[in-house]
Amino acid sequence: MLPAPFEYHAPRSVDEALDLLDQFGDEGKVLAGGQSLIPLLKLRFASPAHLVDINKIKDLDFIEERDGTLRIGPLFRHKAAERSSLLASRYQVMADAAPMIADPIIRNRGTIAGSVAHADPSGDWGTVLLAMDAELVLRSKKGSRTVKARDFFSGPFSTALEPTEILTEIRIPAAKPMTGGAYLKLERKVGDFATVAVAVQLRMDDGKVGSAGIGLTAVGPQNIKAEKAEASLKGVRLDDAAIKQAAALAADASDPKADHRGSVEYKRNVVRVFTERGLKRASERARGGG
Repeated sequence: MLPAPFEYHAPRSVDEALDLLDQFGDEGKVLAGGQSLIPLLKLRFASPAHLVDINKIKDLDFIEERDGTLRIGPLFRHKAAERSSLLASRYQVMADAAPMIADPIIRNRGTIAGSVAHADPSGDWGTVLLAMDAELVLRSKKGSRTVKARDFFSGPFSTALEPTEILTEIRIPAAKPMTGGAYLKLERKVGDFATVAVAVQLRMDDGKVGSAGIGLTAVGPQNIKAEKAEASLKGVRLDDAAIKQAAALAADASDPKADHRGSVEYKRNVVRVFTERGLKRASERARGGG
């Protein structure tokens, strides 16, 4: 099937792009990597009258640590994340997730910001950002606003992003000493959507958990932040009992549906097992164990 007709626009600045989106409203759609949007257009699940391609705007492809924050631009692609020495050395949960995104063709063009804006409940990056307590900068012609990742996702393929806004920056607290992360994903074959995936981010403090983040993929109507599991870990020693309790709470936070990938009970058990493994791996990395 071919996409419905649309007008194509290639602005050269963010301001020009925002002017177009303000003009088009609900009839406009931003194109970054296009790996989520183009299939929707071809299937006519989305039929915007105007496509605003931001790929010709300079300085939107970046990753940097500045002012205590890791900042990621809207054209920073999955492949760049996969190859980033910064992520490999300091943000392991992102380094783990990057090579698990779909397949090499999609990773070459797709962007982290575009994936997050698409808000597929089976998408990996939304879960990672929830675990990392990220913020998203949303900019329109009227100005900018910052939304916590936990407040960004509102349902399947639904977010706080307005039609006239562009997700211009992802901000993640810079990794402190004794911080480690992990991402574990179960898929039927390489490149498939997740059956279940779990993201973990830990900061240790004098032998105890200073902070913990746990995100869940593909086990609910949106990416899930397992807040009760996170809270159970804060200030405690990460022994087997604490790990098992947090893993059980993470499984309770999940809301999977039975399908051809597995039963509800099976998926909840995978959440529990992956949370246990993720906590152990993140703890080892936080302590310098790799």
